[in-house]
Amino acid sequence: AVWRFRILPLLKDVKRNVVDLCHYGFTEILNNAIDHSGSPTALISYEQDYATIKMTILDDGIGIFQRIQRDFKLPDARSALLELSKGKLTSDKKKHAGEGIFFTSRMFDEFAIESGDLFYIKHRQRDFEWLIESGDLAQYVRGTAVHMSISTDASWTTQDVFNEYQGDDFRFRKTHVPIKLGRYPNEQLVSRSQAKRVLARFDSFSEVLLDFEGVPQIGQAFADEMFRVFPNDHPEIKILTINTSPDIKKMIEYIRAQ
Repeated sequence: AVWRFRILPLLKDVKRNVVDLCHYGFTEILNNAIDHSGSPTALISYEQDYATIKMTILDDGIGIFQRIQRDFKLPDARSALLELSKGKLTSDKKKHAGEGIFFTSRMFDEFAIESGDLFYIKHRQRDFEWLIESGDLAQYVRGTAVHMSISTDASWTTQDVFNEYQGDDFRFRKTHVPIKLGRYPNEQLVSRSQAKRVLARFDSFSEVLLDFEGVPQIGQAFADEMFRVFPNDHPEIKILTINTSPDIKKMIEYIRAQ
């Protein structure tokens, strides 16, 4: 009802595929706020000019990273951010499949979450490539703020995004994991325990794309756990890599040659 009566009338002279993308993203994020935040209200913002549509949904609830940390008994909110980025994460399987934020974040040119002292931003590059940023906010955000931005000239459809990450049986099969989310400030990725944190729930997917953007090096134990131990235990899961530095490529080649 909020979409139909409050937002849809504002989308004037917008292509059908863009309307559908906005419909999916807006309703997914608002429903998440209703079901999970515990906030009795939400602040909704809509802006449109010739080139861009921007939507923001801000609630006053527990905060998405804090909620995930609590429900999944994770050590901290930063770990929750990593798990959220993988997709298929929900604390209420009766109401949610855990795919809404994953798909929504890939339907917009820019998708951002701010909550507590953390932020997470995905920028669409070309095709289905992404620039992912995350880190610490300068100011604490109570509740959760989700920002979605899309070009009014966007050419893709909701089905294009689903097709990219679903198999022939329509199961959610692929995920794109930014490795830097597994690294805490002022530390390097060197240990097996760090690798296991990144690898958590990989067995839910048939294909995992590991994005090493912003990670210059990895240690031998981290690489061994990720590129030898896990693949040996799960040969049915395809592990792919992108944005690997020369040092990381060399380490992966060394481990895979064992």
